[in-house]
Amino acid sequence: MDRVQTHPQSIKTITFPDEDLLAAVEPIPEGITATVWDFRSEPEGMALDEIDAVILPYLNAGEILGELCRAKNLKLVQTQSTGVDGVRESVGEGVSIASAAGVHAAATAELAIGLILASLRGIDRAARDQLHAKWRHERRMSLADRKVLLVGVGGIGQEIAKRLEPFEVELTRVGNTARDDEVGHVHDTGQLVELARAHEVLVVITPLTESTRHLIDSRVLAALPDGALVVNVARGPVVDCEALTAEVVSGRLNCAVDVFDPEPIPHAHPLWRAENALITPHIGGNTTAFHPRMVRLLRAQLQALANGTDLCNVMRR
Repeated sequence: MDRVQTHPQSIKTITFPDEDLLAAVEPIPEGITATVWDFRSEPEGMALDEIDAVILPYLNAGEILGELCRAKNLKLVQTQSTGVDGVRESVGEGVSIASAAGVHAAATAELAIGLILASLRGIDRAARDQLHAKWRHERRMSLADRKVLLVGVGGIGQEIAKRLEPFEVELTRVGNTARDDEVGHVHDTGQLVELARAHEVLVVITPLTESTRHLIDSRVLAALPDGALVVNVARGPVVDCEALTAEVVSGRLNCAVDVFDPEPIPHAHPLWRAENALITPHIGGNTTAFHPRMVRLLRAQLQALANGTDLCNVMRR
């Protein structure tokens, strides 16, 4: 079922989270009024009840979602992230949500491949050894010929799959429902436990929803063979992080995670001390590619509003 849609013609005012982003997108198309609202002070030159649309900040957007209810006539929320978890719960059914799908796809796919290679080939361990002038020659796992289970076949999942192809892996894809597409077969999530038994690398890149929370649970993790690698570049709660930590700390599984539950990972958390864990601080989409791609998307969205045509990336529920 589609989310209740607002006609673009009715959106004439929009706020930006900071001056820099507004300046980067200018000139604003005729017929659209834009200002800055950082959600911590009042909008500049615009009353709250005059706001039709808002653009959320990229970093720490979850901290200000409670402020959205102050804009009583809000019709549209534009995120700068691919995921929209938390936004749905903060706005009414009459408010549309547009994501930044596509903006982060290449960068997040790059990181996923980097995490896989670094973990399998021991690059993280070699970097630690370098600080102690330690030369450790050992045979490591190659990505070539590995059986990779990719959970998530959306835009970023497709980019990861494309980047895995030259590495000569045996790729199995999992989505919400089983189907065939132009690439091959997509399995459904009900088969995860069975599929996990035959795969050495598990990559998670599915959105966080109520149906995907702890989708990778203790049963799926337990089904993975000894020494398997779990890579999460989605959202922390998609994986049962307590169960993952137990498997990694025991030495049975390896992990390379850009996201976790909670974030940041607490200082005393045992995962920090696990040599078979590689941790990056939720940097999947935050690269030099982000800003220009985000600006291009926002310019397109503003022009669509001015023209009264359909917006990109409006979410479905």
